[in-house]
Amino acid sequence: MKRILLPILWGFSVCGLAETVALKPESMAYVLQADSLAASREAVVERLASCGRDVIVLDAAYNTAAKGPWTVEELAKIRQGKAGRRVLAYVSIGEAEDYRPYWQKNWDADKDGKPDASAPAFLNTENPDWKGNYRVRFWQSEWQKIMLPAVDQVVQQGFDGIYLDIVDAFEFYEYDAVSKDWQDNRVNSETGRPYRQDMIAWVETIAKRARAKNPRFWVIPQNAAALLQDKKYRQMISGIGVEDLLVKGKRLSRETEMRHVIGFLEKLKAEGKPILLIDYPKSDSIHAAAFDQAAKLGFSLLLTDRELTTLGESR
Repeated sequence: MKRILLPILWGFSVCGLAETVALKPESMAYVLQADSLAASREAVVERLASCGRDVIVLDAAYNTAAKGPWTVEELAKIRQGKAGRRVLAYVSIGEAEDYRPYWQKNWDADKDGKPDASAPAFLNTENPDWKGNYRVRFWQSEWQKIMLPAVDQVVQQGFDGIYLDIVDAFEFYEYDAVSKDWQDNRVNSETGRPYRQDMIAWVETIAKRARAKNPRFWVIPQNAAALLQDKKYRQMISGIGVEDLLVKGKRLSRETEMRHVIGFLEKLKAEGKPILLIDYPKSDSIHAAAFDQAAKLGFSLLLTDRELTTLGESR
């Protein structure tokens, strides 16, 4: 969780959502705590501008201060550091984060991880793996009314695209308490369609919203590779980011551990769209082998820290 370029040729489908990516990015940076890169905001901008990466994913804001969001001028300077570079804004669309401006204290005043009576209907329980992050009923209009202005903001800031996290939120709702198992394409009683189709519709809403203002705006979901089975979804997105595929701690992943996800990724690769892998190794000794594996697959790879405080290593 938490968390592409060389725009030579572009093509759009009749619906205006699909892009044809002419060239693949060869490297990326993914930094959500940019203030860890240098002692001052100005120095951070300089370091990002000179980092040499094709794609840079940043939180929409440098920090949570009143003037925290990245400015148009800062993003332009970062972008101009390398020809063809694209700078993407990280936005979580499947969980509510209690450190974001939209959060209201009375949604969980006692901080027990359970929504209070005054909380909106879309708010669900806290994610036990990420304190301060609450699952949401992402298909509900009240949640989407909160998030769509955030999409408008990153377009106005001058980002080249959006990097969507928690696209795999539908998986939480596919768990069936009766059978005690996950059910692919489990139907949402509120919408009458599978939860994963609700997520595809949500991503489509975001894509249409952003591309109405910037037709070349990139939409990159993170994880949820199973959605790539849907042709419309593949046409809509600009590529995909995938975490924890090649590396498991101090070792490389086994072929049997990767096969299922790679099968989905190959569908998108066949359409000429970039696959961006992000792995978090706990041993430097496996870096070379991980990059070799990524090259064989034809995917770009970033090896970095899970807190996303550094530039890491990418190619």
